Amino acid sequence: MVIMGRVASAHGIRGWVKVQPYTEYVDSLLGYRTWWIGQERGPWREVEVLQCESHLKTLAARLPDCPDRTSAEKLKGLLIAVPRSSLPEQPEDEYYWSDLIGLPVINGAGINLGNVEQLLETGANQVLMVKGENGQILIPFVASAIKQVDTQNKRIEVDWAADYLT
Repeated sequence: MVIMGRVASAHGIRGWVKVQPYTEYVDSLLGYRTWWIGQERGPWREVEVLQCESHLKTLAARLPDCPDRTSAEKLKGLLIAVPRSSLPEQPEDEYYWSDLIGLPVINGAGINLGNVEQLLETGANQVLMVKGENGQILIPFVASAIKQVDTQNKRIEVDWAADYLT
């Protein structure tokens, strides 16, 4: 499974949910009629997407067994995934954003700054949201800051001083 987003909140009063995509393009989830919803360590359940629309930087989706706002609010925070086999094959030097979630971020001095919590789209560039012992830091996903994304060894190497944390 590849995590593609999360349920951010309820949307309206008719049971729709607002989805925060973890994908480069907001509409990447629109083509999937079935999602898997759950928590990182499970349990997961398969749901049919009844309706889904793009709303600026988020999606609004209508799911079964979710007839009202109260039902939709219960889904807040759950992750949305699709089977990796249903995704297009990536070239060797590319990866899905969701592959970066949870990876440790190590600076040039070998200091672990924390793990990637999510990626944000700011318009100018993407930003890694990293959560570590000293709190949350934002690292621009640009060549001058990101030295290597090593999905095979599961780590991201950055040019980012530890004193940027304070």
